[in-house]
Amino acid sequence: ELPASSDAISNVTLCTVLSDGNGASVATVEHLLAAVRALGVDNIRIEIDSGEVPIMDGSSVQFVDALDEAGIREQGAPRRFIKVLKPVRIEDGRAWAELSPHDGFRIDIGIEFDTPLIGNQRIRLEITPDTFRDELARARTFGFMKDVERLWATGLALGASLENTVAIGEDRVINPEGLRFADEFVRHKALDAVGDLALAGAPILGAYRSQRGGHRLNAMVLKALLADRHAWTFVEAPWRREALHAEAGFGAVAANFAADRS
Repeated sequence: ELPASSDAISNVTLCTVLSDGNGASVATVEHLLAAVRALGVDNIRIEIDSGEVPIMDGSSVQFVDALDEAGIREQGAPRRFIKVLKPVRIEDGRAWAELSPHDGFRIDIGIEFDTPLIGNQRIRLEITPDTFRDELARARTFGFMKDVERLWATGLALGASLENTVAIGEDRVINPEGLRFADEFVRHKALDAVGDLALAGAPILGAYRSQRGGHRLNAMVLKALLADRHAWTFVEAPWRREALHAEAGFGAVAANFAADRS
């Protein structure tokens, strides 16, 4: 049994992999965890019978649909959050990422690629169940055709196809249906960030900004936050139906939180 925790992260090459140190591991957890986090689920057991979460269509939308179909049960216990108290920043060459205080969960993601098909893209979004469904859930993972053979040679991306990946050629998107959003690439990077940050151990109340980031930088800044015990605190929300609905916007609930540094 693997905890959905940053302590279990063992690899961040192309996807996020969790391991227990004794041979058990599961890869590509971020798309599923993004749906779980964005829909406000914080108590869940996920059973899987392979070493990788199914890629589905390369996005989170089918996981969102499955959670919606199953339904979410409200439990009679306070909800625990990790509230960011001060900025924590990681820099890696031209790439950087930062978590800072915010009464909610906001992302600001920027990417830069040499290919004009992507170029510079940025998305800023307050994450709620509705904004995730509408703006991020359908954004698919993407890759460059020139890299496919290299990845296959190393045993990676063996399941990649036009059914689950936006394939980028020299001057066009190969998928016959094209893109789901004009800026689908940065939207998927934002989806990944939501999923990676779900490994904090509790939902984060804070703002996340990154430039030229990815799984590695997401993991680095999350671990840096948790390692600095003065940079965050646990807070609890009282169990009330209206509070749980307000958690979609966080701010209305955050003011009622009581700090807990245990």
